[in-house]
Amino acid sequence: MSHPNTVTVRILDKEYQVACPEEQQAELIVSAKYLDKQMRAIRDTGKVIGVERIAVMAALNISYELLKASEQSDPGASLADADPDDVNQLNRKIDDALYHLRQLEIG
Repeated sequence: MSHPNTVTVRILDKEYQVACPEEQQAELIVSAKYLDKQMRAIRDTGKVIGVERIAVMAALNISYELLKASEQSDPGASLADADPDDVNQLNRKIDDALYHLRQLEIG
């Protein structure tokens, strides 16, 4: 096992230094690019403002994707009982809450 190295990744035009074993650097870079892509897509909708909120939404979306992929690889596993309609409803509720927060910040 090698010692951790520092890798620079860029997410939403900001650089982050991340300690990572040399043998995992390629995966870290791919993961960072995927996260950047997801966060940009959320930001570009204009519905979510603030890097922290964008990051939370991206984390929720990626977590959902991971759970669905896990369910498909092991159908007997009960990692999540989330229905796509439930997730869409949750996203609408989050969008509404963020809209109201934005209105409070503006007013």
